[in-house]
Amino acid sequence: MVTRVSILGATGSIGASTLELLRAGDGRFQVAALAARRDVHKLAVLAREFRAELVVVADPECYGALKEALAGTGIEAAAGQEGLIAAAEAPADIVVAGIMGAAGLEPTLASIQPGRRIAVANKESLVCAGRLFMRKAEAANAIVLPVDSEHNAAFQALRAGPREAVVRITLTASGGPFRTMPKERLARVTPAEALRHPTWSMGAKISIDSATLMNKGLELIEAHHLFGLPSERLGVLVHPQSIVHALVTYRDGAVVAGLSVPDMRVPIAHCLGWPERIGWEAPRLDLAALGSLSFEEADLARFPALSLAREALEAGGAAPTVLNAANEVAVEAFLERRIGFMGIPALVERVLARAELQGIAEPATVNDALAVDHTARMVASNLLLEFAVKAS
Repeated sequence: MVTRVSILGATGSIGASTLELLRAGDGRFQVAALAARRDVHKLAVLAREFRAELVVVADPECYGALKEALAGTGIEAAAGQEGLIAAAEAPADIVVAGIMGAAGLEPTLASIQPGRRIAVANKESLVCAGRLFMRKAEAANAIVLPVDSEHNAAFQALRAGPREAVVRITLTASGGPFRTMPKERLARVTPAEALRHPTWSMGAKISIDSATLMNKGLELIEAHHLFGLPSERLGVLVHPQSIVHALVTYRDGAVVAGLSVPDMRVPIAHCLGWPERIGWEAPRLDLAALGSLSFEEADLARFPALSLAREALEAGGAAPTVLNAANEVAVEAFLERRIGFMGIPALVERVLARAELQGIAEPATVNDALAVDHTARMVASNLLLEFAVKAS
């Protein structure tokens, strides 16, 4: 049986890994829709290769170029937010939601259809509107499959026992490129240094989030919604080798861990094949060659972003949505060298404090979430100059 797949974020790292697996699928998969931000040339090449039915570029100004690149192919082209929604809603068995950031919120929510599998790589959908997302998925009887290696490992380990027997879920973090760097040196790190992740090859935004450990904080919020556990039953361990991705502790003392080589194709393959296991030339884990695995507590004094995320989770309401928006603004400013590395969590903390004073309610609709996101971005942008002066 052929499985129809749509990929939102086809030209990014998640999209590239997904398409690599589809190439190895021996005709098992058919591409329904591909969507990307603005890389028209790459998108058109992929559309032709996989004979996609619908191709969407998020930037409306790129529509003409996409239409021209697909001339004579019979492939439908679209653009803008309406195009993204169309790609999300196109008939498919599984949607790989890989658009990064809050920009992926609306199309990811639109992808939820009755009986469909949603492979969620856009963690912001769960951070910004997690309760809304999970309620909509439950109402539609859709199957939410986490793509993040940590949540995917936890998802698989949770099959070892009944959900009511789970005591704790622990996510692991590599610690990023600055795990052992002295705290006083962190203020002077450059974007180039922060982008050099020791284990994973990822996009710029998620690489910076991994360097600040904000990524792990966002994943805590994501895990809360995916698995229904409160903050106090969710933990983080730094594990530099990135082999153990998550651990599930059961009430009888058993701990079930999810292990694999650090390769995003492994969790994506699990999502594509679920509930079966697809065969591909997967890299094999050789524990003897590794020799040893190490674990340590996260240094919250040096990486306050993790604490900020947990505080946002525990505060509830719109705090996670504000956290994500402020962080996106801060990361962009850091990449543009307008603020320093430690200015990222400092700016996020200030924006969260402002939101707390305003008492913003938890988003009940997509429009609510987008409104909170917009307001938080404005506040963060207005504060940037202050942090730029401090960082200089």
